[in-house]
Amino acid sequence: MNPGFDPEEIAQLKAECEAENSNFIYVEDEFEDDDDNNEHAHIQFVGTYKDQEVIYDALIFTLRLHHSTLVYDEALERLKKEMPNYISPDERPANYKISDEQEDEAELLLTEFIEEIEEGEEITVREHVEVDDQFEYGVGLEVGLNKTEINDKIIADFVKAFNAGTVELDPTLYSFTGSEDED
Repeated sequence: MNPGFDPEEIAQLKAECEAENSNFIYVEDEFEDDDDNNEHAHIQFVGTYKDQEVIYDALIFTLRLHHSTLVYDEALERLKKEMPNYISPDERPANYKISDEQEDEAELLLTEFIEEIEEGEEITVREHVEVDDQFEYGVGLEVGLNKTEINDKIIADFVKAFNAGTVELDPTLYSFTGSEDED
């Protein structure tokens, strides 16, 4: 049984939300470094799914962050074609060895691929809400919003609109370049 559908879990989350005077709570992620993160949030809230109360476990992020993640993933794929033995730092096993020269070459290539993808506007993103009902805890949501940051008000407004069934997504496709944040 999925604990996110359990009335006791739901009641507990409702109580936590009430205590916070909010319609959602933040989920503490062990790998999160929250100090400078204003482009995404991991939250939970109570809502209705197929006429049944449920806990929604949602990742909400800006389109800029979503875009840069997709661009990075695509650049990494291209890098792996050029350097088949390269393993990105976050996927490396403990025994992985790479020379400084290879690491530098890989980083240079990766940067070139990222710039190429951005300049060609090869990747575009739009606002979206993806529902994952096979989630291990409640119902999973992935939400991309065209906002410059994800803050309490944006989250609360989204949760309110989502639960009221009035979320309006912008269908426009967007593309971003990384150089904008370096100026």
